[in-house]
Amino acid sequence: MSAVAHAREGLRGRSMWRPSVSQEGMALAVSLFFTLACNTAFWRAYAATGALESARGWVTAASLATAMTGLHFLLLCLVLNRWTTKPLLSLLLVVTALAGYYSSHYGVYLDPDMIRNILHTDTREARELLTPGLALPVLATLIPVALVWWVRIRAQKPAAALLRRVVVMVAVATVTAGALLVSFQDISAMMRNRTELRHLIAPGNYLVSLARVASEDPAAAVRARQPLGNDALVVGRGNGKPRVLVIVVGETVRAQNWGLNGYARQTTPELADLDVLNYTDVTACGSSTDVSLPCMFSAQGRRGYDKRAIKESESLLNVLDHAGIATLWRDNQGGCKGVCAGLPFESLVDARVPELCNAEHCLDEVLLHDLQAKIDGEGRDQVIVLHQLGNHGPSYFQRYPDQFRQFVPVCESADLGKCRQAEIVNAYDNAILYTDHFLARLIETLEADPTRDSAMIYVSDHGESLGEGNLYLHGMPYAIAPDTQLKVPMVMWLSPSLAADRNVDVGCMRQRLSTPVTHDNLFSSVLGLMQVETGVYDASQDLFAPCMGRAPS
Repeated sequence: MSAVAHAREGLRGRSMWRPSVSQEGMALAVSLFFTLACNTAFWRAYAATGALESARGWVTAASLATAMTGLHFLLLCLVLNRWTTKPLLSLLLVVTALAGYYSSHYGVYLDPDMIRNILHTDTREARELLTPGLALPVLATLIPVALVWWVRIRAQKPAAALLRRVVVMVAVATVTAGALLVSFQDISAMMRNRTELRHLIAPGNYLVSLARVASEDPAAAVRARQPLGNDALVVGRGNGKPRVLVIVVGETVRAQNWGLNGYARQTTPELADLDVLNYTDVTACGSSTDVSLPCMFSAQGRRGYDKRAIKESESLLNVLDHAGIATLWRDNQGGCKGVCAGLPFESLVDARVPELCNAEHCLDEVLLHDLQAKIDGEGRDQVIVLHQLGNHGPSYFQRYPDQFRQFVPVCESADLGKCRQAEIVNAYDNAILYTDHFLARLIETLEADPTRDSAMIYVSDHGESLGEGNLYLHGMPYAIAPDTQLKVPMVMWLSPSLAADRNVDVGCMRQRLSTPVTHDNLFSSVLGLMQVETGVYDASQDLFAPCMGRAPS
């Protein structure tokens, strides 16, 4: 062979050279990458505890890093084999990078409730969260993904591979246990006092939460729900005009920015000119729609919260239906979350009302479109629920028409990280201005109908973080959720004829508007106002009860 041929063979050999590693070696490398590169939110939260101000805190951090790497390694070793190693690690690298991005940029905790929210997110909401800001973490992840596919997996005989896997897992488990023992007191205290931190450790956070959600009883969704209020009857009702109560479920409006609550800006100017009852201290049942919506229409509420029991039980609307009161749910959001199952439901998400809808969404006034016709078409007492799109983020700037663009400049991007906080708040407050207008129009519609006694109850499902403490959006675990996510506005309006017919002392109610109330009060307050007698009614939770049957004050 000539010298030239030898040179070519040498070059070919060098160009084809690829390092080889065992499956365990690759799993360990990826686990270390997760710990160091994909857990910015966790390490930031750990630093915020002040632990890194002492040498002991740095030792604890090293123990945590070792334990996180070891535990993820052990988890990977349970599922990796010669066929799954590269595709599974590639998928985990990309998903973990995305999870880290949302945890770091929006303060998202990937607990089971958040996983349920993600699984229930419709395509419209998902598109808003796919912002250009995702490009950087995805592109950065291409490097480790490329390395995973470039490196060769070292082949081994099955028996030898199994023995190696067991030995390495035992060794890593020993090191992990040792790391935890070194700082056991500090780590156990932190995880006991700050249990939410575990939901920041990726990919374990979303993998464990996803497993918990997947393990929930799938038959519960199709089983007949437990009857509620089968004994319900309308009592003491004369032969007066039919009644209509409209319950408006607001979306993502927080009490802090509600003009009627004393906010520095007047975000509710139209309601301020109307004779409404505004409760100033209202706490939501959850920090997300998926939790709050079923909870506020349940008999259990937050005080007896049991997610499974609520899911498997009928709701307030069923009790009203048992009593012979007509119900209708009109929706401009992601559905009623089971609250209206088996009852009249109308989605207006894809309505074709040109002045209110575009290809992406409809403005909330679509809920008022043909509303009077719906009311006129029913001769009985009725309760109508209007479920708003409201202030659903992150695209607050898309929730109102141009004439409500009062506070400027506004954030006109779904990537909130690209906007100043003041711009985010401006867009958010403009959306509240539009909700104010929507509610005023609804009251005007009800007030203009002399054939019915009418009332309206508005309450938001949960609040929203707008950058305070580097938190955005909502859905934090209830135990640590800030007031911005849990305190919500609630407004009531009664037509004079209904107030007189039910003998409601409005002056008495005004004196009680600063009393702390919760979503729990909705259930029995509606039953009391509509004169429904049932064993599930609780007078202590009825906001109208203390002021009924009294002489006007």
